[in-house]
Amino acid sequence: MASAPGRGLLHLAAAVDLPGAYDAEPYVELTRLAERGGLDFVTLDDTFARPGPDATAVLARVAPATHRVGLVPTVAAADPDRARAAITTLDWISRGRAGRRIDLAAEDGEREAGSSPPGERPVLVVDATEEAVRRAAARHADVALVRVTSPAQARAVREQLRSGAAEFGRDPGGLRILVSLLVDLGAGEHAAEPGHGGGGPRPTPRGPLYRGGPVDLAELIASWHQEGTADGFHLTPVEPHRDLERLVNGTVALLQHRGLFRTFYPGSTLREHLGLTRTNAGPRTPRKDSLL
Repeated sequence: MASAPGRGLLHLAAAVDLPGAYDAEPYVELTRLAERGGLDFVTLDDTFARPGPDATAVLARVAPATHRVGLVPTVAAADPDRARAAITTLDWISRGRAGRRIDLAAEDGEREAGSSPPGERPVLVVDATEEAVRRAAARHADVALVRVTSPAQARAVREQLRSGAAEFGRDPGGLRILVSLLVDLGAGEHAAEPGHGGGGPRPTPRGPLYRGGPVDLAELIASWHQEGTADGFHLTPVEPHRDLERLVNGTVALLQHRGLFRTFYPGSTLREHLGLTRTNAGPRTPRKDSLL
């Protein structure tokens, strides 16, 4: 698949959080939808708003019902040994599709992030929005998420993270920087409210919010990526079922039609989806190249 001249492949991920869901089946449905769109990975946060098993346990139940999409739960650093064991199990169940998302701002976040070198563990995803955690993110992360509202902000953070990675002796190309946005795709195209639609995201207490339609969102993603502001986007639907469906069937389909996003998974592991060094964990069972 072709990519924009001078740019790497576009990477897309989505949150599948469902406050109030009691079992794994609703998460299976959303994750399968994300997989149908060829997204690199889905994330699931631990939250008291969702009773029952923690995020890692939920995605361990989702794994056998999916085939290619990466699975990235948020992992609390309070019990790092237990957390690492749970992620290792998820990686084994999913045949190399696991990642872990941690809070580097936590007291022992950097120690937890440094249990082994990049490429020898499940993919590490961190929020690098805060200035205080960016050096640690540059040193340890495989994927850095940044909450910004403009291409200029995204470009500045991306350059800072890549420079930091080089200072630590890493290949800057081994760090993926994704812009994190809340997305509300229920307002239709060219939403009139300033700061939405074609005007881009606006700040909210929950983070940058994009409100508009799938076509406008595709334009925003394409333009920001082609300008070199980010390697991709991590999108959190405001209305999970509605917005993820419109994202996959509308935004992603348009990006695929323009040759900017994959139409099939060329590999079977999350590291392969992200174009990163393949992990040394366990044998993989080859599968026919397809979205499923």
